[in-house]
Amino acid sequence: MVLQRRISLSFLIFSVSIALAASCDSRCLANLIIAKKMKSAPQGSSSSVTVNVTSMNYETLSFDTKEMQMSCRVTVNMRWTDPDLAWGKNISDMKAVLLPADKIWTPGLVLDNAIDVTMKPQTEDVLVTVEGTVDHAVILFIAVSCDINLFTYPFVTGDCPVAINGWNKSSYGLILQHSNNISMSGNTQSGEWNALKVEITTDSDFQYLRYLSVTLSINPFSAVVTLILPSILIMLADLVSFSLPITGGERNNLKVTLVLSFTMFLLILNDRLSSGGACSPLLHYHFCFCLVNLVLSMVMSVVLTHLTTADSILNSKCLKRKKGQNTHLDQDEADAGAIVTKTPSETEMDSIQKIVQFLERVDQKEQEANSNEAFVDRLDAICFLLFLFIDIIYIICVVIITTTNICKPQKLNIWNKEELFDFIPGLINMDDNINDTDYYV
Repeated sequence: MVLQRRISLSFLIFSVSIALAASCDSRCLANLIIAKKMKSAPQGSSSSVTVNVTSMNYETLSFDTKEMQMSCRVTVNMRWTDPDLAWGKNISDMKAVLLPADKIWTPGLVLDNAIDVTMKPQTEDVLVTVEGTVDHAVILFIAVSCDINLFTYPFVTGDCPVAINGWNKSSYGLILQHSNNISMSGNTQSGEWNALKVEITTDSDFQYLRYLSVTLSINPFSAVVTLILPSILIMLADLVSFSLPITGGERNNLKVTLVLSFTMFLLILNDRLSSGGACSPLLHYHFCFCLVNLVLSMVMSVVLTHLTTADSILNSKCLKRKKGQNTHLDQDEADAGAIVTKTPSETEMDSIQKIVQFLERVDQKEQEANSNEAFVDRLDAICFLLFLFIDIIYIICVVIITTTNICKPQKLNIWNKEELFDFIPGLINMDDNINDTDYYV
C-alpha cells in the first residue's frame, strides 16, 4: 500500500514538472538560456565558427579628397548556429526567443585596412530560434584609406576596398559566408564624390580572400568651375593682353593682376588636393605650367616696355650717343667762342648752320625712336606667336596624356601578410561544403 502511494506520488510530481516545463513562456525560456552562460564561441571539431552574412547595408558618410580617406557606415546582418542554445518541446513550445546581446557569444569583426572602426549592435537583443540559430546585426562606422588614382582629376572613377574580417590565427577563427545581398541607403553623394555601386570582390592576388569594393566617382562640375575654367580664362586673358599697347603701363598692370589672381586659385588647389602619391594629379602640373607661362609673359612685357622707353637698345649705342653728344657740346662751345670774334655776317651763317644741325639731330633721334619702336613691335609679335604656339602644343600634350592614362599607381595592400600565410593553407584544406564565397577572417 505504501509502495503504491509512493509510485502514485512520483508519477504526479513527474507529470506536474512536465506540465510546468511545457507551459514555460518566452521570458522563462530566456532566463533558462541565460542561466547557461554561453559566453564562449560555439566551436566545432576544427575550432572554427561559421557565420553567414545574410545581408549588408552600405552608406557613404564623407570622403576627404586631400587625405584620401573615406568614412562609411555598414550594417552587417549575421546568422550562425549554436547547438547549446537550442531547446526541445519538452522545455517550451516557443519557436524563437529574444535574448540580450551581451548574455551570449556574438562574433567580433575587424577590418584589415581600417584607420578607425566603431562597432555597436543595431539592437540590444538577438533572435534565437528553437534550433539554436542566432540572428544578430551590428553597425560598423568605418574610416578607411583609399588609393584612387587622381591623375585625371576631376574626371575620376575608382574603387575603395573595405575588408570586413574577424580575428584568425593559424586557420582557427571565423568562417564568413558572404551573400551578394548588398544594398545602399542614405545619400549616395558625399561632397563631390558619388557612390556608384558596392559589391563583393575577389582579391586578384589571393583568390580565397574577398572584400567589400565601393566604386566611387567625382562630380566634376565644382572642380571645373572653381579651378579649370578660371585657369583657362586667365591664360586667354594673357594672350589677349598682347593687343594692348606696350607703352603706357596698361599691359604690365594687367599681367601683374593675372599672376596675382592665379596664385589665389593655386592656393585653392593646394587646399583641395594632395600633391603627394605615386600619381600626382595632372591639375598640379597644369597650374605649374600656367604660373610659369604667366610669369614669363609678364617679364617679357616689362622688358619690351623698357626697350620702348629707352633711348637705344644696346648699351654700346648709348655710350656712343653720349660721346657724340659731348662732342657736339664741345663743338658748340667752341663755335660760341668763335662767334664773338667773327663778323655779324659770319655769325648769322654759323647760327643758321647750328640750327640746321640741331634739326638734323632731332630728326635722326626720331628716326632712331621709330626704328626702335618698330623693332620692339616685331619682338612683341614674335613673343605672342611663341606663347600661342606653346599653349597649342600644351593643349595637345594634355589631351594625349589624359587619354592614354600613362600613370598607374601600385595596388594598395589591404591584408596582413604575417597572418595571411597562416590563414590560406587552412582555407584550402576546408571541407567542400564551404562554397566559393566563403573565406576565413
